[in-house]
Amino acid sequence: MKNFLAMYLGTPGSMKGWEHLSEEERQERIQEGMAAWGDWMETNKDILVEAGGPLGKTKRIDPAGVRDTSNNMTGYVIIKAETHEAAAKLFERHPHFSIFPGDCVEVMECMPIPTL
Repeated sequence: MKNFLAMYLGTPGSMKGWEHLSEEERQERIQEGMAAWGDWMETNKDILVEAGGPLGKTKRIDPAGVRDTSNNMTGYVIIKAETHEAAAKLFERHPHFSIFPGDCVEVMECMPIPTL
């Protein structure tokens, strides 16, 4: 089994549709989404390496120093799977974008550190 990092991504534009919901409708959608997310986590608990969670504000560090920046990453989870394709299929119809206004999930293999 290999480890895979799944990044949940969303842009401000992905919130379209939610701005027209009433507060009650928004709260209902949030409760539905969190229940579905919890179900996904429970269903896949045997392959969870790191449950992950939401991500906060971003700092960029480069030769010029440290500064605030932004990106589309909203959360992450680390799972294990036999193949990249198998890992990706686990996120089809995931609540991140099927219920919540997230854009997508990107899955990448966590590669071993090269040795000399």
